[in-house]
Amino acid sequence: MISTADMRKGVVVEIDGQLFSVMDYQHIKVGRGSAQVRIKVRNVRSGATSEKTFQAGEKFPRVRLENRKVEYLYKEGDNYYMMDQQTYDQFAMTREQLGDTVLYLKENGELDVQFYGDEPVGVELPITLEFEVVQTDPGFKGDTASGGTKPAKLDTGLTIQVPLFVNTGDKIKVDTRTGTYLERV
Repeated sequence: MISTADMRKGVVVEIDGQLFSVMDYQHIKVGRGSAQVRIKVRNVRSGATSEKTFQAGEKFPRVRLENRKVEYLYKEGDNYYMMDQQTYDQFAMTREQLGDTVLYLKENGELDVQFYGDEPVGVELPITLEFEVVQTDPGFKGDTASGGTKPAKLDTGLTIQVPLFVNTGDKIKVDTRTGTYLERV
């Protein structure tokens, strides 16, 4: 069992027979009433997001997930195909199951997939990944008084803010948790 006090981003809980991944957590204390917890959750099977409010201290069954190393193979339609590196079994995950993770997927890239029994329910990316900048405007010396940024489109289609000295063709490191530029590689 997991209490509302132990909830944090990424925890998977069972509420009313459904599996939910916690996306955001907020503790609310109002006037004379008791404290409440408002959580934003994503249904791991359907991908639908919703907000739920509970009394502080309420408990839920915590779901035990198994992490497996997989290799991302390719995309076909709305399905993203992966291969388990232990058994070489291939399986597909939908865009709804993957969420924003699809912006970081590179063919032949390694990632951890969370399984509930034999069902893939979530993805855990490495903290940092390397990408190639495929399009960005040139940065000119003297554009700003302090370090400025500009948008850059990466090889996966993701657009992030990068410093002015980054050019098209450069390889950069990106933090997958926040989607921010870390360094040039």
